[in-house]
Amino acid sequence: MNLALWLDRAGRGDPQRPALGLGDRAFRNYGETAARVARLAGALRSRLRLSPGDRVAVAAKNSPDYLEILYAIWHAGLAAVPANAKLHGAELGYILEHSGARVCFASEGIGGEIASHAPKNLERLITIGGAEYEQLLAADAMPVAPCARSDLAWLFYTSGTTGRPKGAMLTHGVLAAAGHAHAAEVDRIVPGDPILHAAPMSHGSGLYILAHVMLRGVNVVPESAGFEPEEIFRLAAAWPRTSMFAAPTMVKRLVESGVDCDPRNFRTIVWGGAPMYVEDALKALDRFGPRLAQIYGQGESPMTITYLSKEEIADREHPRWLERLASAGRPYGCVEVMVADAEDRALAGGETGEILCRGDVVMVGYWQNPEASAASLKGGWLHTGDVGAFDADGYLTLKDRSKDLIISGGSNIYPREVEEVLLKHAGVREVSVIGRPDREWGEVVVAYVVGDAKPADLDALCLAAIARFKRPKDYVFIEALPKNNYGKILKTELRTVDAKREPLAGRPASA
Repeated sequence: MNLALWLDRAGRGDPQRPALGLGDRAFRNYGETAARVARLAGALRSRLRLSPGDRVAVAAKNSPDYLEILYAIWHAGLAAVPANAKLHGAELGYILEHSGARVCFASEGIGGEIASHAPKNLERLITIGGAEYEQLLAADAMPVAPCARSDLAWLFYTSGTTGRPKGAMLTHGVLAAAGHAHAAEVDRIVPGDPILHAAPMSHGSGLYILAHVMLRGVNVVPESAGFEPEEIFRLAAAWPRTSMFAAPTMVKRLVESGVDCDPRNFRTIVWGGAPMYVEDALKALDRFGPRLAQIYGQGESPMTITYLSKEEIADREHPRWLERLASAGRPYGCVEVMVADAEDRALAGGETGEILCRGDVVMVGYWQNPEASAASLKGGWLHTGDVGAFDADGYLTLKDRSKDLIISGGSNIYPREVEEVLLKHAGVREVSVIGRPDREWGEVVVAYVVGDAKPADLDALCLAAIARFKRPKDYVFIEALPKNNYGKILKTELRTVDAKREPLAGRPASA
């Protein structure tokens, strides 16, 4: 089944309903959008001579055109390769070459960055909104190309924080299952409901386009094409019952902005992409009320492994409310999730191991990387590389990425556990805990802190809440934590910086 059928049906059956919004105004209805998509798809096949299965890249800032390009690619029976517009030209060039993309649509100003790194396989670089783009929209429309559920729809490139990014192959069936799961379990959508795309449409936010087209919602793009708290609140008032996806750092900025806003304008604020610290979640809940939902997923299982519903997050009366708030929730109905040991054997509740999942929302493998595909999908289970544990009620708590685990003196220390404690101090705005190589203990705990707290006070806080051996042996105060374009803290970069620091003659690891 071709995902483009959802838009085609809406264009025929509900043509006057708004489909796209730009800023505070309706931009195009479903009839106009579906017609433009059919013409652009026709141009991809007839004028650009693309064949079914060919890859078409999109390196663009958020815009209403982004949705039309995605659906035109699928309408034509092609595969989309959305790439983060903030990447360096060399990084975009690698994705274009690795994916074998023959055509790339780029926002104005990005094309030049790509041109100097364009691979030989790239035949056309088209500026969105330019003369050539407008000419393509004048082509003859084509019917929706037939596609199987197993046909490639989206090459989802990982953020590449370590090594080269890999392209997770997401099929029409995978994306359809993810869209249904989101609408059924996280964010119930009725026709006309808006979603505000303040996070990149090339990744998390873009995946939620699908459910909103399926149910004839409105996909709204801020005029800034980015994330500014004052603009977000203004647009929420212009689009009541709006939903949005945000990384935890974005939610934190909304909470701390001080901008006046009626939280009832929001239907749902979904956070994901990284864990939300409990202290930050409590502040967000106080600010927005029962409108927060959490999802846990990866590009390999797009946004769909476990979730914590709005009702669970807001249920302050539950005896284990805070424990649940610290968790990543329960598995979606469309997946099986297991915590396993090194031999992929299921562990009992309370035991910590790698998180594995399988189901209709899991990728079929990595593009042109059979070795990585075999390792990641060993035994039919997606090996996430994340470490966690289930509690007795079936709620999954994330500990950390397996590569972030600190082993000091033979004891396992999960950075997030230490970070949660440090964030309780009013003088700590952000923190990231890493392991520093140590000749005697293997690793010692080091905390990189943004704020003005005193180390002695942080020590006291840790000693009151966690085991002594988990307490940081060094506090490094910095202006800002290094982050990637999605707001994820780059612990790899912190380790590189830390390795260049002079050895500290501080307290021993056993202290």
